[in-house]
Amino acid sequence: MSDVIEHAVTALNEKLTGGAFDGSAKFVIEGEGAIMLDADGARAGDEDAEVTMTADTDTFREILDGSLNPTAAFMSGRLKIDGDMGAAMRLAPALS
Repeated sequence: MSDVIEHAVTALNEKLTGGAFDGSAKFVIEGEGAIMLDADGARAGDEDAEVTMTADTDTFREILDGSLNPTAAFMSGRLKIDGDMGAAMRLAPALS
């Protein structure tokens, strides 16, 4: 597992403390790998999910550290979303 994926898994699990995500999502970090997120939390993995979000390393890092709003990233084309937009919208507050 890459350092980027390992850091992202840790950051996502910290952000989700106290509230589980009630769907399934996959984050694809270009050139690094994928992270699965579901009711059990975040983990490295590349399985089918309700929604897949894809971005480069810098974009994910900015989203996770709070300097980039996920909705703004999507609207500017830095974050691509494929699948259930409702699942992505439910997840956005946890990432902010």
